[in-house]
Amino acid sequence: MSDAEGSAVRIDVWLWAVRVYKTRSQSAEAVRAGHVKLNGHPPKPAAQVVPGDQIRVWKDHRYLEFEVTGTPKKRVGAPVARTMYIDHSPPPPPREILASLPTRDRGAGRPTKKDRRAIDRLHGRR
Repeated sequence: MSDAEGSAVRIDVWLWAVRVYKTRSQSAEAVRAGHVKLNGHPPKPAAQVVPGDQIRVWKDHRYLEFEVTGTPKKRVGAPVARTMYIDHSPPPPPREILASLPTRDRGAGRPTKKDRRAIDRLHGRR
């Protein structure tokens, strides 16, 4: 089912097999969109992954960083999937920080000039 000796597998297959993405087409689309870096470079979906490679994924508004330790050919269960990589991802931001950010009600229309200036200040643009 898996081969940790160094056999190569496509990056989109690896991301799907270790359960980073739910479907292989989602993983291939993320690679094509530039949300995935293989050893610091943007790969194509057919790029080969071998143990020892570094993979960085932008998903759910944060970076996930993996060191490949195994290359499964097919999708594996969650406990087995966790053995196929070493997770070097930074911890997610605390919920208190996310809850304190201002939000607009959905469907509230365009921001007013005052709202836009406040958003610009929040993003450090002015």
